[in-house]
Amino acid sequence: MNETIHHIFGGVEPETLQRILLVRLDNLGDVLLTTPAFRAVRRALPQAHLSLLAGPAGCKVGRLNPDIDETILYHAPNEDVYLQLPQDPQREISAVETLRERGFDATIIFTSYKQSALPAAYLCYLSGIPIRAAGTFEGPGSLLTHRHRYTETVPPKHESLHGLELTDFLGFPPAEPEMVLVPREEDEEGAARLLERHEIGRFALVHPGASASSRIYPAERYKKVVEELAIKSDLPVVVTGGPGEEELAREVAGSAGIPLGGDTSFGEFAALVSRATVVVTNNTGTTHMASALKRPVVTVFAGTNPREQWGPWRTPNRLLTHPVPCAPCYKRVCPIGHECLTGIAPETVVEAALDLLRETSVPEAVR
Repeated sequence: MNETIHHIFGGVEPETLQRILLVRLDNLGDVLLTTPAFRAVRRALPQAHLSLLAGPAGCKVGRLNPDIDETILYHAPNEDVYLQLPQDPQREISAVETLRERGFDATIIFTSYKQSALPAAYLCYLSGIPIRAAGTFEGPGSLLTHRHRYTETVPPKHESLHGLELTDFLGFPPAEPEMVLVPREEDEEGAARLLERHEIGRFALVHPGASASSRIYPAERYKKVVEELAIKSDLPVVVTGGPGEEELAREVAGSAGIPLGGDTSFGEFAALVSRATVVVTNNTGTTHMASALKRPVVTVFAGTNPREQWGPWRTPNRLLTHPVPCAPCYKRVCPIGHECLTGIAPETVVEAALDLLRETSVPEAVR
């Protein structure tokens, strides 16, 4: 083992770290943005078994990450932002037992700047994991054995760098801040069959949904984007959507687009994004999927979060935003009318997509 990494966790020998639990409990995009840190751990501990504790969306990301050996589904109460989970102490006791049975040597708990790592730290403490590391501004007491205080910068650093700051603090050698998302062979085949069924070659992809309503560009505006983009790009425009977004996809597609909401698994959707000539979406997980898969992306960015922290990353992009005094608000539901989004005209979105097509495609693809 390389001598330069013998200071992991302050002097722990890497050979003793055989089972590592990585924790990121929030949304799809958040977990995807943490994959550079997962890669740093994998490279330093190539023989270790790496498990990811995550919610439903995070587990989907983990299954398309070759650095992760196992995903463990956990419905964390502190991530239950819409208060849908019933109070069930047995559920938490079962989660503790699930982790205890696996005999982890260490855990690294990743969070965004505004989140608390302590609920997950307590879960890992009760599970008997001896090394527990996280970044937190709160006093963790003995819940953590390794505590990092994140560096505050103005503007804030990109979220993909946030996890790497923690792994760097813990002694893991640096890794490139490239996100990891690798559709499986069956995902590629499923996407290819879907495109063949609709006789689609090159195409633009519009994904109008998001996990929070405060970040959703209005459907009637997206419909105008689809209509104009189909005409001006001379490309078919597919409109995608996750579970429960089938009607949204149909509404946005109208008569000009091809609605594919509900027609793909997550892996097939990732494969579809990887084939798109340009992606248009909100500041949601699809932006980060396009970034990870190196596809040109237009992000209609609501004022809910800092753009420097949550915008597209290391891929050709256009980030569109309308300044409002309440930004960043960090709200899931807008109480005042989505002015940060309604201030962006559909024509502006279309022109941004056409600009990206001119930059990244053969000239005759755009009239």
